[in-house]
Amino acid sequence: MSDSIERVHLVAVCGVGMAPLAVMLKERGMTVTGCDRAAFAPMSDVLAAAGIEIEMGFSPAHLDARPDLVVIGNAIPASNEEAGEIERRGLRRWSFPETVARLFLSGREPLVVAGTHGKTTTTGMLARSLEVAGADPGYLVGGLVRDLGRFAREGTGRFFVIEGDEYDSAYFDKRPKFVHYRPSAAIVTSIEFDHADIYRDLDHVKSAFRSLAEQLPAGAPLVGCADSPEVRPTIAEVGRGRFVGYGLREGDWRAVNVECRQDGTSFDIVRRGAVERRGVRLVLPGRMNVANALAVYVLCRELGIDGEAVVEALASFRGAARRQEVVGEAAGITVVDDFAHHPTAVAATLEALRGRFAGRRMWAVFEPRSNTSRRALFQRRYADALAAADCVVVSAVYRKPNDPLTPGEMLSTDRLVADLERAGRPAWAADGPDAILERLPGQLRAGDVVVCMSNGAFGDLPRRLLAAIG
Repeated sequence: MSDSIERVHLVAVCGVGMAPLAVMLKERGMTVTGCDRAAFAPMSDVLAAAGIEIEMGFSPAHLDARPDLVVIGNAIPASNEEAGEIERRGLRRWSFPETVARLFLSGREPLVVAGTHGKTTTTGMLARSLEVAGADPGYLVGGLVRDLGRFAREGTGRFFVIEGDEYDSAYFDKRPKFVHYRPSAAIVTSIEFDHADIYRDLDHVKSAFRSLAEQLPAGAPLVGCADSPEVRPTIAEVGRGRFVGYGLREGDWRAVNVECRQDGTSFDIVRRGAVERRGVRLVLPGRMNVANALAVYVLCRELGIDGEAVVEALASFRGAARRQEVVGEAAGITVVDDFAHHPTAVAATLEALRGRFAGRRMWAVFEPRSNTSRRALFQRRYADALAAADCVVVSAVYRKPNDPLTPGEMLSTDRLVADLERAGRPAWAADGPDAILERLPGQLRAGDVVVCMSNGAFGDLPRRLLAAIG
């Protein structure tokens, strides 16, 4: 099929999956163009390094070269003028996941990593483990993994590792992205309510994960976190796959004797009560990363991959960008950048960093930016999660043009601050990153750890804060 595609145009090319896809298409020898409303790092850097120019804004003129294929990112609405022109001209139009599936997964064995939390780290761990084992996998990860050095690679081996997002595919295809990938095996790290802009409730989210499980071939491993209360009852009996449970508390495979220290984490792996591995080590902190690593080990063992190679890969794995990423230190103050935006992820991040920076005062600086965190759905849970920090700063709820949310539907930062103060945590709210930068540096002291948490750019706050205190 790719033989008939020589010129590809990507609309919203700076998306976290779209830019790596553009690079892979160019590496296939295709002529690649792309446009977006703005060029922003790191994706603009990825595209520039590949020699792919970003056209600013959206315009029918971008289509005058008549591409053989147009890939439309899911950030593009049906009302977009370029999208409308694509339909008017009758150009071939695919979503991002459809393009990946048609052009890169055909003839491969896709290994899909899905779940509400931990997808990017787990996908990176799995790709790296297969690399160390000599399997030469293809991969596409939703973040820059230091040990891989890039977001995506086609590879030559039988496996293609891909992060399976439950978000919808495009304005013309409301199915979850991961249903396009037709997994030969899968990991599901967790199932919780998220993406409130497209899912009605938890049952709606669970229906998406059932659609993933239904695609597995007969007997294929479906590795699911048994500690996550919704995983087993949602997918274990669905389809023809074979559910394999793992966890720190439940499951056929368990991580036991977990020790979290400042230099990393160690644990033993037990299978049905029998010790399989002792002293597995991680550089990464926290029990969530132990669970992620265990999931990777279990799937690799189910696929017949050498366990020694997997343990070796996990021991040196340094994680993904914006996942507990230490940006730097100045004046004895450490600044961390993290993607956490769901209350479960916020709590897990703070728990992990407590172990890594034991005895130090911890600041949580949180921006409610995702379509779920902007809503009042988890008002109480955010207070509980953020209370794990010593001091909290809450940025203003991120506003969108023509915002569909009314003030009454939005998370109340005033109430969040009040709840935290009642819990004995000093807290204050600010009108965005600029206002935070005006006040926060003067309250910091040597030894503090500042964790900036947002699923967006957050005004480049972590690096600007580091410069301000430096």
